[in-house]
Amino acid sequence: MMWRDGVVTGEGQSWGAGTGACAQVEVEIIAAPEGAQSLRAGQRITAVAYEALTGLPGPGERLRLEVSALDRGLGTGGHAMVTARLDVLPPDPVRAGHLVKARYMPDQVMVTGVDEQGSEHHGLLSAPIGELGLEGMPVVVADLHSSLPAILAGLRAVTPEASPGASQDLPQAPRAVYIMTDGGALPLPYSRTCAALTKAGWLSGTVSAGQAWGGDVEAVSLHNALLAARHVLAAEVVVVIQGPGNLGTGTPWGFSGVACGEAVNAVAALGGRAVACLRVSQADPRPRHRGVSHHSITAYGRVALAAADIAVPELPGELGEQVRLEAQALVGLAQRAGHRLVPVRLDGLDLALEGVREATGVRLSTMGRGLEADPAAFLAAAAAGRRARGLLEAGAVGPAGS
Repeated sequence: MMWRDGVVTGEGQSWGAGTGACAQVEVEIIAAPEGAQSLRAGQRITAVAYEALTGLPGPGERLRLEVSALDRGLGTGGHAMVTARLDVLPPDPVRAGHLVKARYMPDQVMVTGVDEQGSEHHGLLSAPIGELGLEGMPVVVADLHSSLPAILAGLRAVTPEASPGASQDLPQAPRAVYIMTDGGALPLPYSRTCAALTKAGWLSGTVSAGQAWGGDVEAVSLHNALLAARHVLAAEVVVVIQGPGNLGTGTPWGFSGVACGEAVNAVAALGGRAVACLRVSQADPRPRHRGVSHHSITAYGRVALAAADIAVPELPGELGEQVRLEAQALVGLAQRAGHRLVPVRLDGLDLALEGVREATGVRLSTMGRGLEADPAAFLAAAAAGRRARGLLEAGAVGPAGS
C-alpha cells in the first residue's frame, strides 16, 4: 500500500444516493514519504470517497489517501482512494446487522445481510433445500461489468417476431435485478453504470454477493443472492456479473471471470435457466480475446458443470462464422454440462444499443472501446438479453436441462 496525505481543493462528479453515494474530489498532495519517486507534495490528483466508509469530504479537509493503483496507472480503479478524513470523525452508523464484507481488512464494512439471523427474510431463506428456488427464471451470466447496459438493452428491445410498429423500449420491460459478485470492485456504489441504470428505471434492484457490498440487498453467497433477487426483489430476470475491474493474468485459469462457470452451476442448483453471455470482440488487440474470448471458452466450457443457453449472436461475415464455430467448440468441451447453442438474431439491436446513452446516460465502453470501435462486443451482450426476453415471452419453463 502507498500512502499520501492531501487537502481537498474541489468537488468532482458524484453518483448514487444516501449511504450508496460515491464521489470524486480534487486533492492536492501535501505529504508523501521521504524518498517518494512519484505523487509528491504539490501534485494535484483525483480521489474517490464512499459515503458508507468515510462520509463525503468537503473543500479544505485533510485526507489520508491510498494511491498504489494510481501510481501503477491502472485503468478501472486507477485513482486515489480516501481512507480517512483527518479533520473529521464520521458519526457511528446505526447498529444493524453483523455481516462483515471485505472481512479483516482495515476498511471492512458491517452490513445487514438478507440471510442473517434477525433479518426479516431469514425465515424465507431458511426453507429446506429444494423448497425455495428460482422457478425457471432466466439468469444472464456475463464476464465483464461493461456488458450490463447492453444486456439490458437487449432485454428491453423488441424481439424479431414482434409487430413492425412495436416500441423499441417496451413500457412493460421485464423487472431486472443485477447481482454484483466479488471478482472485481467490492463496493457496488463504485459503479456509475449501476447508479445510472437504476435512476433510468432499467434496473429494479441490486444485490451484492460474497465480499461485494453496497447493493440494495446484501447476501453472503451467490445462491442466496439469486434467491433474494427472485423472492425479495421480485425479479423476472437476473443479471450476474462481477463488479468493474476484472482481473486477468494471461494464464489459462488466472482470471476472475472463471466465476461465470460457477454462476451457471449455482443457477442450475436453484432451478433457474442460465443464459451464458459470450465475451466477443472484433477489435481487442489480444488474439486470445478476439472472436469468442478464451475467458468464455474456459468458464462455460470447463468450469460450468450444468446446462446453460449459450446465446450466439448471428454476426455477419467471417466474424460471425468464427463465433459460431468457437461456440460449437465450447459446447464440445462441456459435454457433461449439456449446453444448448441458441442462435440469436440481431435485428434492431444496433438501434437499441445506439439508444442506451440517450435513455440512461451510460456510454457503452469496454476496455476503452466504444460501440463504434467494437460493435460485436455489445451485440453479443445484447443477444444474451434478447435470449432471456425470449424465454419469458415463451413462458419458459422449468429449470435448465428440462
